[in-house]
Amino acid sequence: MINIAIDGPAGAGKSTIARRLAAELGYVYVDTGAMYRAMAYYFLQNKISPDDEVAIAGACSDVDVTIRYVDGEQQVILNGENINGVIRNEEVGNMASATSVYPVVRTKLVELQRQLAAKENVIMDGRDIGTVVLPDANVKIYLTASSRVRAKRRYEELQEKGISCNLDEIEQDIIERDYRDMHRETSPLKQAENAVLLDSSDLDVDGVVAAMKKIIEEA
Repeated sequence: MINIAIDGPAGAGKSTIARRLAAELGYVYVDTGAMYRAMAYYFLQNKISPDDEVAIAGACSDVDVTIRYVDGEQQVILNGENINGVIRNEEVGNMASATSVYPVVRTKLVELQRQLAAKENVIMDGRDIGTVVLPDANVKIYLTASSRVRAKRRYEELQEKGISCNLDEIEQDIIERDYRDMHRETSPLKQAENAVLLDSSDLDVDGVVAAMKKIIEEA
């Protein structure tokens, strides 16, 4: 099996790029961020505080998160229900960032992610794929961009959906999320020693995909 690991901070475009790259290469795309968001959505629905580690640990045993593909489209399944439409908002994203620091949350999802990678050629993106989840991945890429560029991308996404937002507030939220992700005790966000750094600040989606294909071919 060939495994490709893509890591990087929030808003770097990992999911968009990884999904397209997988489609073009014929690999299975494993959206780890969506899996953490699914867990976070469950915690929110059950009114569990992100600070209540005991309650979160207890709830983990009640959560089943899987990813399946129907007609080429990824579906994130939480306890038998397709939740694609409800896990991409800011509240769920912040909850996912806050609760992914807990070892019990990460342990549950890492096990599932490794099972997928053992059975299929996969492209997996997240915060610790190359360092923790798939340390033996054939190719590792660290995708990043400046906080302003990442905030602007998110701002434009929200504007297109008709959602009122503030660019400076979005950037501040991204900076704070970066700090949390990089300084957590369990599996902090960092570039794997043998990962290729790719800064997408001045690239569009086509440019990033082309750059990644070149990295994969050279590897």
